This record gives sequence, structure tokens and C-alpha cells, in this order.
Amino acid sequence: MLKRSRLPVSGFILLFALAACAQAADKIRVACVGNSITFGAGVENRDKNSYPVKLGGLLGDEYEVHNFGVSGATLLKKGDRPYWNESAFKNATDLAPNIVIIKLGTNDTKPQNWKSSADYPADLSAMIDHFAQLASKPKVYVCLPVPVHRDLFGIRGSVLNDELLPMLKEVTQRKEVPVIDLYSALLEVPEHFPDGVHPNAAGAELMAKAVHKALTEKTAAADK
Repeated sequence: MLKRSRLPVSGFILLFALAACAQAADKIRVACVGNSITFGAGVENRDKNSYPVKLGGLLGDEYEVHNFGVSGATLLKKGDRPYWNESAFKNATDLAPNIVIIKLGTNDTKPQNWKSSADYPADLSAMIDHFAQLASKPKVYVCLPVPVHRDLFGIRGSVLNDELLPMLKEVTQRKEVPVIDLYSALLEVPEHFPDGVHPNAAGAELMAKAVHKALTEKTAAADK
């Protein structure tokens, strides 16, 4: 006669919880650091259509993608809303990510922020170093911001194109950090920017595809 298991219900619950934790621990943690464009402002049904959510769908179950976007955030420490001071920055750090995707810069082009443009290279370098030096040793990627198709909210396309992008490229080249070119990926689709600054759901999907391509190409190269 078979003996009944004497493990109480609470024991089964504990085992299930431990198994779930182990499964979560095995996943590759991705931290999407950014501003309102990462957050999904202007994206219809952002909980399903923001670029980090779409990226998670493309990467699959082996990955755990987190959206740490903050509307209005700047990379500049002297900006009007420095990402450094936001709880999202601490949360992204505490995640102990395996991959970090930095997509900041659009709000830095506002006049009140870009007056501190001389600090941009040092602040970008510091952001890269902060994440790269975490105990989890994440791979850090920096995105070229999406294009500004129409100036709005003080955000200026000319500053982004002529001043910020060259600085960003110089820093990432010097630090040998991989760049994800979201600028080119969305340059020819102004119809996906209802207000000229924020991509809609279709634009967010293009962002996700560009990021996915960069991540998977890097992984494939490392496996060879």
C-alpha cells in the first residue's frame, strides 16, 4: 500500500516558491535605462507596447526585461531632472542587471539643460562606468537617441544632431562601448512620431527590433 505524502500544503507552496525563484535567477536581466521614450509616453497601451515590453517578447523566456524609463529625465547631472536622482536609477542598479541599455539625451537638448553641455562627456562616461562596475558585470550598451522630427517641449533636433550625437559617439568610441543606432532606425518614419518627439507603438516596435538585433548579434559573435 502506497504511503501518503506527509508534506503539508505549506511545504508544497515553499517548494514552488523556491523553484520559481531559481527560475527567475537563471534569467538574463536587462535594465532599460531612459527617459519618456523608454517609459512609453505617447505609446498606445504602453504596458503592452513600450519598447522594453516588445523587446522582452523578442528575446523570449530566457530574458527578464525591466523598464526603468523616467519622463523628462536627463543624463546631465546638472539637468532639470537628472536620471541620477531618480528612484529608477537606484532600482536599475539594485536589479544587478546582466545587460544595461542606456537611452538618454533627448531632454538634455533643452536650453536650460544644454547650458551644461561641457559636462555631457564626463556624465555619460560616469553613467557607463557606474553600471559596468556593478558586481553583476553587465554588458553596457548606449543608444543613439531617436531623431527629433519636430522641436517640442524645448527639445531641439539641431542640438541633438550637431552637438550631442558627436559627443556621444566620441565617448562610446573612446570607452569601447557598443552603440545601438536608434537614430537611423527611426529616421525615415516621421509618421510614427505623432508629436515629433515621442514614437508611437509602431515606432516603439522598431526600437525594440533594433535593440534586439544589436543584442543577438553580439551574443552570436561571442558564441563563435
